[in-house]
Amino acid sequence: MKSIFASLILALFAASVAGKDRHCTFRIHAEANPNDTATFSSSVHALFSGKQVAIERIPRLSERDVIAFYPYSAGDGNYGALFELDEHGRLALDALSVERRGSLLFVLINGRPITELQIDRRVSDGRIYVASGLTKADVDLMKKDWRLIGQRRKR
Repeated sequence: MKSIFASLILALFAASVAGKDRHCTFRIHAEANPNDTATFSSSVHALFSGKQVAIERIPRLSERDVIAFYPYSAGDGNYGALFELDEHGRLALDALSVERRGSLLFVLINGRPITELQIDRRVSDGRIYVASGLTKADVDLMKKDWRLIGQRRKR
C-alpha cells in the first residue's frame, strides 16, 4: 500500500514538473548582497555596467509569469519587447521594485544576458520593457509560448 501511495505521489510530481513544454526561457535575477554565500548568489561581471556584482541564484520571475508580449524592431536585426506578467508575476515585480529600489535586475532570455535594469521606481503595472538585445529567433520562440499583447487568448 505504501509503495502504491509513493508511486502515485511520484507520478503526480513528475506530471506537474513536466507540465507544458516551453520554447523560450525568461528569467529575471535580482542583485544580491555581496556578503551572501555561494549557495545563494553568484558573483558575475555585469556586461553593461562593467562592475563585479552578486546576483541571486534563484530567479525572481520566469517564463511561467509571462502571459503576453509585444515585440518591435530596434534596427540592425535587433528586437525589443514589452512583457506582460500574470497576477503572480505582477505581485512579485511590485514587491521586488519596492524592496530592492536602487539595485539591479538582470534579464536573461534563452540563457543569454539581455540587459540590466536599474530599479528606480515602484512597478505595479506588471510590465517589463526590454529595449533591445533580442533576435528574430527569440521572437519566433516567444510567439510559440505567449500571445501578443492586444490579441485574445487562444482556446
